[in-house]
Amino acid sequence: MLLALSDVTKTYPGATAPVLRGVSFDLDRGRMLALMGESGSGKSTLLHLIGGLDTADRGRVAINGTDLTPLDDAGRAGLRRGTVGVIFQQFNLVPSLSAGANIAFQARLSGRHDPAVDRALADRLGLADHLHKYPEQLSGGQQQRVAIARTLAARPDLVLADEPTGNLDEASAETVLTLLMDLVAETGAGLILVTHSERLAARLPRRLRLQAGLLA
Repeated sequence: MLLALSDVTKTYPGATAPVLRGVSFDLDRGRMLALMGESGSGKSTLLHLIGGLDTADRGRVAINGTDLTPLDDAGRAGLRRGTVGVIFQQFNLVPSLSAGANIAFQARLSGRHDPAVDRALADRLGLADHLHKYPEQLSGGQQQRVAIARTLAARPDLVLADEPTGNLDEASAETVLTLLMDLVAETGAGLILVTHSERLAARLPRRLRLQAGLLA
């Protein structure tokens, strides 16, 4: 099992109620699911726990059989570099690096950099003629494609996409999601897509909905 969550609970200091209340689900390698819910339902918190950006108060978050909960910051950072890839809504590109260098960035950190993989991803994502440009010279859609390529170039086992099309128009969002799903499927990785869009979620084979910290 690639990902296994069991009775995951999270409460932030000062909060009157838990953000997550006993969330449990599994995801096999090569499978994809959409995670839906209103703002404040706990979607981003859950993604942060799976990605090792935060820790659960109770329960188990395991990737490839390794429980993330007892890991320290360094242990979780190592997991993010080599096992989990995160695609952010705000792109989070390094402004001082070209598109090509941004694509290679995560793979270099994880020790998995392969220029041939970078080139193949750039070709598939329509970026081959833009690798010399800096983020500020790219459109929103192009920046999101660079962010996708950066994540996939490191060849993670699990891809977490947090509203990856939230800043794009409808046509661009459809195109980017198609490319993301195709590329993830080719690598055999798992994919969790967080989205508010019923239309985009319907394209994935499995959908989960968070409501007030619970899977509805």
